[in-house]
Amino acid sequence: MWNWDYAFSILPQILSALKITISATFVGFILALFLGLIFSVLVRSDIKIVSLAVKGIIQFIRNTPLLVQLYFIFYVFPKIGISLKPFTAGVLGLGIHYSTYLSEVFRSGIEAVPAGQWEVAKALNFSHIQAWIKIILPQVIPPIIPVIGNYLITMFKETPLLSAITLVEILQTAKILGAGSFRYLEGFTIVGIIFFLLSYPSSQLIKKLEVRLGAKN
Repeated sequence: MWNWDYAFSILPQILSALKITISATFVGFILALFLGLIFSVLVRSDIKIVSLAVKGIIQFIRNTPLLVQLYFIFYVFPKIGISLKPFTAGVLGLGIHYSTYLSEVFRSGIEAVPAGQWEVAKALNFSHIQAWIKIILPQVIPPIIPVIGNYLITMFKETPLLSAITLVEILQTAKILGAGSFRYLEGFTIVGIIFFLLSYPSSQLIKKLEVRLGAKN
């Protein structure tokens, strides 16, 4: 049976752990954006071996489970001299995994830019980097913002996997509290409600943003 007194007593501890969940999500997402853009650019490289190698890496990461990748980063890497704290390992795992999906988002956005824009950059005597920063990326980013936002929400909902590498986020906190009191209903329910309260409004905002950007286009 549900116990309100117990639920209110554990709520502060779960909310405190929420900071870890949110931090891991946003730091991992920033890493995913950075790596995703790099991957999307390297895939377009004129150097065939670079393009093929990056494509292979992307396919390998996308087609293996995130949980397995987290396990290797945290438990196997130390055997080769790379020891990471749970938070760092979690952020790295999330960032690398989702960068492969965001690279595809960036790729579609880049390919949507008219070829003539590259000619404009050449006519203005822009360097390759200047062309990307001043002409290409400003046209790539706005249309793909809704898709990027959806991946941010998805990453947030994947953070419970980080408990497998001992990172004490909200789900792991609920498990620990449940193990100590033999009451899991309240903790897991609170965690589910928190995920819903953060994810659902965010998804609605992204939908409105998508409609607004579509109207502008």
